[in-house]
Amino acid sequence: MRGSDELLSQTAAVSNGGIMTSQPDNNNDAKKVKLDRNLNKPSRVVHVRNIPMEAMETDIINLGIPFGRITNVLLLKGKNQAFLEMADETAATSMVNYYNNSGTPIIRGRTVYVQFSNHKELKTDNAHPGSISTQAALQAAQALTSETDTQGGPNTVLRVIVDNQIYPITLDVLYQIFSRVGKVLKIITFTKNNTFQALIQYPDVITAQAAKLSLDGQNIYNACCTLRIDYSKLTNLNVKYNNDKSRDFTNPTLPTGDIGLDSLGFGGAMSMMGSPFAGLPSLGAPLTAAYSAAAGLPLGAFALPPAVASATFGLAGFRLPGQQSFGGCVLLVSNLNEEMVTPDALFTLFGVYGDVIRVKILFNKKDNALVQMSEPHQAQLALTNLDKIKVYGKEIRVNPSKHQLVQMPKEGQPDAGLTKDFTSSPLHRFKKPGSKNYQNIYPPSATLHLSNIPASVTEEDIKTAFQDTGGSVVAFKFFPKDRKMALIQMGSVEESVIALIKMHNYQLADSSHLRVSFSKSTI
Repeated sequence: MRGSDELLSQTAAVSNGGIMTSQPDNNNDAKKVKLDRNLNKPSRVVHVRNIPMEAMETDIINLGIPFGRITNVLLLKGKNQAFLEMADETAATSMVNYYNNSGTPIIRGRTVYVQFSNHKELKTDNAHPGSISTQAALQAAQALTSETDTQGGPNTVLRVIVDNQIYPITLDVLYQIFSRVGKVLKIITFTKNNTFQALIQYPDVITAQAAKLSLDGQNIYNACCTLRIDYSKLTNLNVKYNNDKSRDFTNPTLPTGDIGLDSLGFGGAMSMMGSPFAGLPSLGAPLTAAYSAAAGLPLGAFALPPAVASATFGLAGFRLPGQQSFGGCVLLVSNLNEEMVTPDALFTLFGVYGDVIRVKILFNKKDNALVQMSEPHQAQLALTNLDKIKVYGKEIRVNPSKHQLVQMPKEGQPDAGLTKDFTSSPLHRFKKPGSKNYQNIYPPSATLHLSNIPASVTEEDIKTAFQDTGGSVVAFKFFPKDRKMALIQMGSVEESVIALIKMHNYQLADSSHLRVSFSKSTI
């Protein structure tokens, strides 16, 4: 029986330059792989067979990254196979041994077969049209590998922090993403320092390392919800309940921890929640093409299957398309303190989460207002973060409005300055597409981030100005490496909200206006 590289055996070295001699494809090749596995002598070139048509070079590279430096890759989509050249034979041997004895290699949901190639090296043609993407993928892989040289403590348990969390992240969402890399055993989620975090356990170190290398730094949603992944100090997770906060996938009979549900016989069985934002515009990302399903969520680098999204988002207070359709830009804000709130105050507060186009305080019901945002997802952000917060002593309510836009008053119509158009305001935070401000959106918090502070302004100047807003300053700290920025902590979230309204764009010097936003940090 011939070796597994039969299709390419007539060339001295593998080439992607189009000069390869093709042999008839053997439909039984995948079946023969198990028999052929041990026939080839060790080589630093690894042969991967049965890959899906939609596979990319990065998918092949991700299989090899945990085992060492990768020096070349060749993807033959027409033959459903690929070749991966490792830096040395030891790394290739570790890879082949692992995938044949311990872990099942999977690319985009399909099991693939890994074994040594007959070839000792890959000679690829840099003039080939695919060489640019190949070189880019290789450079990224080499950068990842060099990073791991300075990182210690590989472990089966990963600690995951979700940075810049604009949209709700659930245990089910994390499961969908992390199970793409390999079998997930357990997940525990929690909030620490106002940041959503999780501990995720894999069956072995190799899979955990592959997940860390391929997912660290990825955005779950476009331009937000960034995964920061490290190894945990824990070696095993002790999960007591299967619910929306923790899950042991090896023990589905665990109680939920809810006495009512447990008494009815409901275990903590996995419920696969789908995309919350299918149908909302402006959430697409170029990385979604690899995984996207038409009805799934456009994610930063992933797409979850369309499923029972309403369960997840009903709990989070979301209205989905088809559920009192909310794809509009206008919000109804009620229970306002009509003695204190102005269109400018609402513009500043809601402007933290998007560009406010118009504000109308209702003439006959001044504790209600309409706020028109620039984009539907900005309106959704504002609703998520500002509903039920206290503003000037009253807990405001934020809901989708039936109006599609805010009308300016007709000439001669009484308005008393209650309607204002901010279309041309210089204070919009998100005018530039892909603005970095999207990466610094946080829920209202007692700590505020200050920027654009002139060198002539002292700590006392700033603290006095913020105390004059009616709140107390608990702590203050300049950024050590950049004195133009600082953190200031007010006595409460309510005080912080008022301080932001009054101090954003506050003139500190002749040509300097303060920039204020909510911070995830504490001092």
